[in-house]
Amino acid sequence: MEEVLQPDLCVIGAGSGGLSVAAAAAQFGVPVVLIEKGRMGGDCLNYGCVPSKALLAAGKRAEAVRTAGAFGIDVIEAQVDHARVHDYVHGVIAAIAPNDSVERYTGLGVRVLQQQASFLDRNTVEAGHYLIRARRFVVASGSSPVIPPIPGLDEVPYLTNETIFDVSERIQHLIVLGGGPIGMELAQAHRMLGAHVTIVDAATILGHEDPEASRIVIDRFTEQGVLLHPGTRVERVERAIQGVAVHIGKQGETEVIKGSHLLVATGRKPNVKGLSLERAGIVYDARGIKVNQQLKTTNHRVYAIGDVTGGAQFTHLANYHAGIVIRNALFRLRPRVSATAIPRVTYTDPELAQIGLTEAEARTKYRRIRILRWPYADNDRAQAEATTHGFIKVITRPNGQILGCTIVGAEAGELLQLWVMALARDMRIGDLTGLVLPYPTLSELSKRVAYTFYQPSLTKGWLRRVIDFLRRFG
Repeated sequence: MEEVLQPDLCVIGAGSGGLSVAAAAAQFGVPVVLIEKGRMGGDCLNYGCVPSKALLAAGKRAEAVRTAGAFGIDVIEAQVDHARVHDYVHGVIAAIAPNDSVERYTGLGVRVLQQQASFLDRNTVEAGHYLIRARRFVVASGSSPVIPPIPGLDEVPYLTNETIFDVSERIQHLIVLGGGPIGMELAQAHRMLGAHVTIVDAATILGHEDPEASRIVIDRFTEQGVLLHPGTRVERVERAIQGVAVHIGKQGETEVIKGSHLLVATGRKPNVKGLSLERAGIVYDARGIKVNQQLKTTNHRVYAIGDVTGGAQFTHLANYHAGIVIRNALFRLRPRVSATAIPRVTYTDPELAQIGLTEAEARTKYRRIRILRWPYADNDRAQAEATTHGFIKVITRPNGQILGCTIVGAEAGELLQLWVMALARDMRIGDLTGLVLPYPTLSELSKRVAYTFYQPSLTKGWLRRVIDFLRRFG
């Protein structure tokens, strides 16, 4: 017999965005039902942000051992215990999991249903033997890997970001299909842990990033021995004696790459299957659920947030969406998704971080811009730690308005925080020159690049004459 629940809010999906909505609403005393068919914490905790960064951390430790000779420290080659690396990654997940657990959310007053959710009509969701008739619904079902229609792919074992972290043995040769952030991070992590790695991409490696910055990352991969095949078509895949064989074609020539494991990282798709959105009058397509500036779907009782809306796929964006929904659904404040620039970071070594417009985007949008650069090599902390590869690039208008920032190098994701604040608060480049930043730190890169905005003025004759006058008579 079906049980009817009538909460104020029903959230579908216990990933980062859904959990944020549920927790905030519950803490305001709002009755909430949270439905999740898979693991609490969603993709970020179990298959994405958390395990990938833990695996990269392990790989960077191994790489630090290999490169210690540059600091006058002689060590034996890093001995990687792959089973223990696997245990470390899953230990990190386990350490964070209680924050996203059924027990925690039940303790907050949320009714958690571990079932598949499906709309029956515009006002009702079915989950197992429960019928949920809520005042408002939030679809936060996330996204999942796209599996391309490559001949033979369904006949060979392959990995995605949802399965690769279950591998506990050494990967001899990892073939990665896809040169985006997910593919690049996992490729480099395994290379640093001792695997041979080949990356194949039909387009450009890191093609959505600033080409000047992505070149720094690509050069680093090449130095580490990763084989890159950009602009290359995968014709078919088949089993090989010790794994898989990938047949590729480029400029009329064919080649066969043999590896022990195959990782498919060719993009992601919104999780809408099984939700029966049509019954609720919710419009969607292959890119995701259609929403307005308040994140409402075509059913005014239903919001959609995060990856399922088809925009940028970042945990921090889903959390931002969650805040918009809470203010709309609970307080009727009617905030809209603003044009606030959303930062992004690819956590390779070196990292690549971006906020606002890239140089190419700025040149398309504005007739006159200024490009400011400062290299890591001219930073004392970078020299001390032998992390001199990279640069910071800032795009401004001639009046000093900051349009965007790209950083490629060590700790780029951390250095980006200042520029996130600068764009969010509509600061001018001159606002950053007056900051007192600790020495020696990589953060000084931001102040040094800000100063370059004024360098052209130093050569102007009238300014020199004014300074000379003030020096003599001031």
